[in-house]
Amino acid sequence: MFNLETKIKIPFLWGKAVFRKNYWSQINLIVGPNGSGKTLLAEKLAQQFSEGGFNVKFIKADRKYNDQIFTIKNDEKIRSRIEKVLSSMFGKSIKFIEDIDQTMIPIVENKAWNVEYMLEDAECHGLKEIISLLISLYSAQPNDCVFIDEPELHLHPQFQSFFMNEIRKEVKNSSRRTFFLITHSPFFIDLRSSEDLTGVICCHINAVPSTIEELSEDDDGLFRRFLPRFNTYHKQFFFSDNQIFVEGYTDQQMFTYLLQYIEDEYNAAGTGIIDVGGKDELGVFCKVCSLLGTNGRIITDLDSLFSGKLRDVFCQDQRVLQWMEKQEEKQESFYKSIFSNRELESKVTLERLILRLERYLTQMGQDFYRQAKKNPLPGKLQPFMEKLQLLHKKYDNAEAIDTYKTVLLQGVNNEEESLIKFLSPHIAKTIPLIKNLAAFILAAAESARVYILHKGCIEHYYSQTNFKYMPVSGKDKLFRNELDFIQSAHKKSVRKAYSDLIVLLEKASSRN
Repeated sequence: MFNLETKIKIPFLWGKAVFRKNYWSQINLIVGPNGSGKTLLAEKLAQQFSEGGFNVKFIKADRKYNDQIFTIKNDEKIRSRIEKVLSSMFGKSIKFIEDIDQTMIPIVENKAWNVEYMLEDAECHGLKEIISLLISLYSAQPNDCVFIDEPELHLHPQFQSFFMNEIRKEVKNSSRRTFFLITHSPFFIDLRSSEDLTGVICCHINAVPSTIEELSEDDDGLFRRFLPRFNTYHKQFFFSDNQIFVEGYTDQQMFTYLLQYIEDEYNAAGTGIIDVGGKDELGVFCKVCSLLGTNGRIITDLDSLFSGKLRDVFCQDQRVLQWMEKQEEKQESFYKSIFSNRELESKVTLERLILRLERYLTQMGQDFYRQAKKNPLPGKLQPFMEKLQLLHKKYDNAEAIDTYKTVLLQGVNNEEESLIKFLSPHIAKTIPLIKNLAAFILAAAESARVYILHKGCIEHYYSQTNFKYMPVSGKDKLFRNELDFIQSAHKKSVRKAYSDLIVLLEKASSRN
């Protein structure tokens, strides 16, 4: 990493905003959706790097292969390296023959069939492209800053990865040799260390590009643990501000199918649903999106309120902190109903509100058991009791488990009236407070584009089965039943059956 202060203005793209970055990696990636100004930004950066003492080379997307190929005619070392690569990868070599007008014609030799042909006339774009890129790479000098626009053009994904590896080899030979790749391909998002994230510049539609100047010690440790699980599929969010992250693949499949049923499908153009494998991973993606400014969205299960990295991240998100500040005067009477005067001497944070919700739920659960020992249990509350008993049998300290707290909150949402009648009077009075507090917390999370499934998990919104409480087993079979219904039902029936999920999707996919 090295220091070079840059300052760029492009008013017709970003208004009055200014892009600034001082710390640079030797390999930098300029990413983002179409129309976000990636190439314009790169051209401005190239100018400032040139003024900073670098020898800048800008290789455009419409590069001319023959012009570059002839640069190796008189450089035996580069030609030898390229021939070695071609021989190993394709079983082909390249040589030059002199035409009658003394120009040099590139000839490809296919060793497998012992035939020769002219590169320009017969060879595919892919081979021309890899030759062109390798020439640009191998001819780079120690003080060169090389910009390559769309290096993925005509290249198979494996060759994109190969070229990225070759770049990594080259930067080891000089601490000043620098590369900028303007790309739409996840195969160039080759993040091997947390420091690599500081070399990523994310461009946005109608907003100034964003980047990470430096990572805190905590974030550095978080990404070190996360990067080994970060695959090519996950990297889609670097190229769009409209990606939605979910916990598992059934969530991903369900939301992907329902995406076509939202009201404004054009507003959701470019939206992708990405499953990450758990709520802790959701927390990492939420953090990365926040740092990079990519405005990622999260849809998560209700138990995310009670534990996990995601909860920690969105509670500290700047958008949530600003939202909470705006609520202070509006919610003064509500805060007084759930906190003592002494407690209100300290600032009310979202984390404190969640802890208070947990306390209310725990007190309700304890009172529910006391009342059940003394009084007959109403039939409506029987499934609620059975689920709590199962969790008590499974865990030594069930009250501390996030699923247990989630079931208590589901009980309040599902059987509010029955619980108010059954619980002791002073605990029954907390039921409306619990509902209001939970709704307030979910609204706060939404300010950071974190959408929490208030019924529980996605299976609680299914139309072909009826589950009231977590956890839910046999998710694969349940999903297949829903999919069969979606694929066979009329569009209006699907909209009606999954109206809650579709409304949630509309909010999550909105660009506003």
